[in-house]
Amino acid sequence: MGLISRLVTFFGLVLLAHAGYSAHEHTVLYSNARLSASTALPHDIVIEALVSLVLVSVGLVLGAPKLKPISWSQWAGEIEKEGGGRNPYRRLEERYNFWDVRSKRKEFADWIKGENPLKE
Repeated sequence: MGLISRLVTFFGLVLLAHAGYSAHEHTVLYSNARLSASTALPHDIVIEALVSLVLVSVGLVLGAPKLKPISWSQWAGEIEKEGGGRNPYRRLEERYNFWDVRSKRKEFADWIKGENPLKE
């Protein structure tokens, strides 16, 4: 998360806390008074809460990491190009007696072509 996104998020959270505190104080003030004409929150508190929500959202979006591709094949292709360093399934593939899909595909393709017939 970059410095700018952290500052925007922090400022938005401060505004949100202030809006919440102001709403609480307004509620306490008007709950003690016998004025029942207007108990709704003032517009400035509502606007402050909405602006803070937008600022927090913008700050979080700016600080989000790069999105991963939607297509599994594209994602797997990127991992293969990098050498499999960030492959989340690497520990499973390195297990003892784990079925090697690539070698089985190659054996099957060779068997279909008749180049390397499997023992029957």
